[in-house]
Amino acid sequence: MSKVILVTGASSGIGKSIATFLQEKEGYTVFGTSRNPKNVENFSFELIALDVLKVETIEEAVAYIIKKEGRLDVLINNAGMGITGPIEETPTDEMRAVFNTNLFGAIDVMKAVLLQMRTQKSGMILNVTSIAGYMGLPFRGLYSATKGALELITEATSMEVKEFGIKVVNVAPGDFATNIAAGRYHTPVFENSAYKETYQANLDLMDAHVEGGMDPVEMAKTVYKIINTENPKIHYKVGGFMEKFSIVLKRILSDRMYEKILMNHYKL
Repeated sequence: MSKVILVTGASSGIGKSIATFLQEKEGYTVFGTSRNPKNVENFSFELIALDVLKVETIEEAVAYIIKKEGRLDVLINNAGMGITGPIEETPTDEMRAVFNTNLFGAIDVMKAVLLQMRTQKSGMILNVTSIAGYMGLPFRGLYSATKGALELITEATSMEVKEFGIKVVNVAPGDFATNIAAGRYHTPVFENSAYKETYQANLDLMDAHVEGGMDPVEMAKTVYKIINTENPKIHYKVGGFMEKFSIVLKRILSDRMYEKILMNHYKL
């Protein structure tokens, strides 16, 4: 029986790479989502409308898949947005917007698929978080916070739904060569800002990291492996050695020592 997979945020970047990779494998029926499917070109899977900020579109998309296929086996909860800026200067409304997308939007998609998965007594939810969610990064604190919160939601949900045969895991990517920077909310670099020089330097560094990032197909390969693992872990990290090692360092170093290393890295 073909596994039915839903990948949110599949119009570009990591989501599109995952959906494309799985669609090319035998035994998978893949549905990707986009807020505006008509504006998306060059995809090999069925792309349907879904906006994580609009619960009705989530419910309609899930209902469409279940009506068409009779089941839903895997949710890859990938849709999200980036945000940068000093905490002091980032508008609070924009802070709420990124939490609504990256955290509450992801939760609403989980809520929409759980009834079907409980009925089937099987299913898997993979939440795409970020290595940035394991630490508060300068000028990316809001993004780190949303992804860190989703990591904890994953842990809690995993325990709550285990009795129904549902597995919940997260996959935390590091820097990948995608167009994520184009979709970020950037707090402007204000001319009279106390953070003008350091914030601008860090924006340049973030863009350089993305441009030199890994091929997103590596995320797709990891997701494929997880889907085919009988007893998956809760936490997976996909990134360069130093990105993953930074999480280990945080566990073993003192808070201030770790902070000093981050500040040196970001030239603060």
